[in-house]
Amino acid sequence: MDAGGAGIEAVQVKRAFGGVTAVADVTFSAEPGRVTGLVGPNGSGKTTLLLMLASLLRPDQGEMRIAGVDPVADPAGARRLLGWMPDSLGAWPSLTAREVLVATGQLYDLPRAAARSRADALLELVDLSALAASPARVLSRGQKQRLALARALVHDPRVLLLDEPASGLDPQARIALRVLLRRLAEEGCTILISSHVLSELEEVVDDAVFVLEGRTVGRDRIAAATTRVRPWRVRLSTDASRGTESDRGAVAAALGRATDDLGVDRRDLLVPFTDEAAAVAGLRALVGAGLPVSEFAPAVGDLEHAFLDLRGNAATEGSPE
Repeated sequence: MDAGGAGIEAVQVKRAFGGVTAVADVTFSAEPGRVTGLVGPNGSGKTTLLLMLASLLRPDQGEMRIAGVDPVADPAGARRLLGWMPDSLGAWPSLTAREVLVATGQLYDLPRAAARSRADALLELVDLSALAASPARVLSRGQKQRLALARALVHDPRVLLLDEPASGLDPQARIALRVLLRRLAEEGCTILISSHVLSELEEVVDDAVFVLEGRTVGRDRIAAATTRVRPWRVRLSTDASRGTESDRGAVAAALGRATDDLGVDRRDLLVPFTDEAAAVAGLRALVGAGLPVSEFAPAVGDLEHAFLDLRGNAATEGSPE
């Protein structure tokens, strides 16, 4: 298989556990310098796929490459190139945060002095310097996640595999994570990130791979899903005493819609539009009617919209094919 310059490539990868198929047929590529999101419901095979890419689990069928290296034929070579962050720290709870990173660096053949220097730099990068001497077992869930990310970066990998990296992080740490991932991508790293929080993925990813029932979804289906009707959030800057129903009637009249076509979410109205051109026309109609529009935006992001549409159709059709 020719990697074709891809940082990560998988072709018809499959893996079963006894009679249970976790990954049925996954084919995708992730490019250097880009953040690729791995999107799918619980049980869709995302973690199993990441474990195979990380050379920790052997596929039953198919081929994979990590920066051109086959993780099955040459797991040591692949591990030198990739950083793996599981969804929990899961190692050496009695070691301090600094010792975890120093030990990891030495496993990658860094001299001890270099490993200590690298550990201190990474602790500062993930804002854990104050906890450098604390045992890993006393760290909070979010702090363990930041330590796990630092551990994945110890050997300056070209490829990053991240499983739920934002889990347990506070809002400030989530923002810092997004900034760091964007910086690493700009430096040429290939990043594959799995997360259940699609709104967070939306803010950081360049590309997305959708997995349903262990299979990657074709680009044509994804493109069709992103163009289907979606709700837009509309808020009017009006006297609160008017009530949402009054605003609902005014917006429906301006758009020539029935009131029942519009949903309500607290102070906001949810108005379905077929595409962005229809939304632009709708906004023009609202402003033209003299309505004080203070917010007008998609109610869900592109990833969430596509995911919900794909999953709904899979349930209706009975297959992700």
